[in-house]
Amino acid sequence: MTMLYPLLMLAGPGSQILTPPPMPREFRAAWVATVDNIDWPSKRTLSVSQQKAEMIRILDIAKGMNLNAIVLQVRPSADALYQSKLEPWSEYLTGQQGKAPSPYYDPLEFAVSEAHKRGLELHCWFNPYRALHPAQKGPVVASHISKTNPEIVRRYGSYLWMDPGEPEVQRRSLQVVLDVVKRYDVDGVHIDDYFYPYKEKGPDGKLMDFPDDRSFRRYRSGGGHLARDDWRRKNVDDFIRDLYSGIKQEKRWVKFGISPFGIYRPGYPAGIKAGVDQYADLYADARRWFAEGWCDYFTPQLYWPIHQTAQAYPALLDWWLAQNQKGRHLWPGNYTSLTSPSEKNWPAQEVADQISITRQRGANGNVHFSMKAFLQNYNGITSHLMNGLYAKPALVPASPWLDDRAPNAPKVDVESMGDNQWSLKWRPDGDNDVRFYQITVQVGEKWGTPSVTSADNLKIKQPSGAVTRVAIAAIDRTGNESGQTVVRLR
Repeated sequence: MTMLYPLLMLAGPGSQILTPPPMPREFRAAWVATVDNIDWPSKRTLSVSQQKAEMIRILDIAKGMNLNAIVLQVRPSADALYQSKLEPWSEYLTGQQGKAPSPYYDPLEFAVSEAHKRGLELHCWFNPYRALHPAQKGPVVASHISKTNPEIVRRYGSYLWMDPGEPEVQRRSLQVVLDVVKRYDVDGVHIDDYFYPYKEKGPDGKLMDFPDDRSFRRYRSGGGHLARDDWRRKNVDDFIRDLYSGIKQEKRWVKFGISPFGIYRPGYPAGIKAGVDQYADLYADARRWFAEGWCDYFTPQLYWPIHQTAQAYPALLDWWLAQNQKGRHLWPGNYTSLTSPSEKNWPAQEVADQISITRQRGANGNVHFSMKAFLQNYNGITSHLMNGLYAKPALVPASPWLDDRAPNAPKVDVESMGDNQWSLKWRPDGDNDVRFYQITVQVGEKWGTPSVTSADNLKIKQPSGAVTRVAIAAIDRTGNESGQTVVRLR
């Protein structure tokens, strides 16, 4: 006879026999950059089947090394790596801006589906203001914003940028992001460190100012009184705040993450040096966004080694932790691709030590730039983490400010197929917002390594009848975990 019973809250040594120990909580993610074909697709000339195969390999490696999320760039330069009525198909996908994949498929829909099959979250990465990257080789199509709205696009150095001081730019970028949130079952929205552009030099060798005279004059003539630098920061502040609010109004469970330059300003904290002052140069008041709670996770790009005193990883991490006034997630970004022999040739242990420091501080997560480091196993980084710090899977930390109600334990049906074979099927108990299930198998009195999946069934064939129990828990979209439903097979 098959027995079903929910989590037993037992004291004493016997409780671990009846129920598995809890999984650790840690965000483990990698950026998948599409601009200039950094990570995916590897070339602009790949067939649809080759693109899909590459994405599957990315997701399989991510799952195999116990990552639990990828951050996929879907809007590199006012273009789209998904079906959009607002912006043209990206050149990085098909080799020609505005050209759809043939045979047709929606790359984002495909990536979301395949990620979820593997128990991985998928976060969409947008560039809110970049209009054209110099890596683009082909012509710009008529539907691109530089053609439809040239009055709000500025040339700055080798790039085209949408002017953050133009209300239409703010409206357009907000519309683009929320369109994806509405239409796709994504787990997060992500923006990086590109706000106002990094400073570039003109032909005379001097740093150029961003050419926003037109929008600033209109602001002043309309009664605005802020100085230009403060006005620029306000433009970005308003966008960040409105984007966070817009995402929550559409789907409260979709996490919003920001990944700014890793140093707030030179001298923050004392002794830190930087060639970029993001507050003054990029007009990004990242400390304010974090302190105000205008994001669900904050990923400062701590791209320097531990012992580089002027940009020391531990000192920067500690400083950012002190700014976390709203109790949001702090998951620093790591420049894992510097393990490449063609880059800084960091030993894999440098990245592992950074992860260890992050854990020691209680930050509970890291985001790696970029997936290529794991695909190529630079300096053995993939195997180093698989056999060490990422040897066992982890759940994405919950976000209780979004929702702190755990789902009910799932209902499980078990059918004996005879000859020590079992078929298990499970489903949510009630109208719960379940994203994944955690499955743990017990052999004898020892629980195995849990797995996370979106599947709703499992078949067990055991010649010796060694499997004793199977435990299944539901995990909702904000990371809350139910109690375990434990099935005893013998």
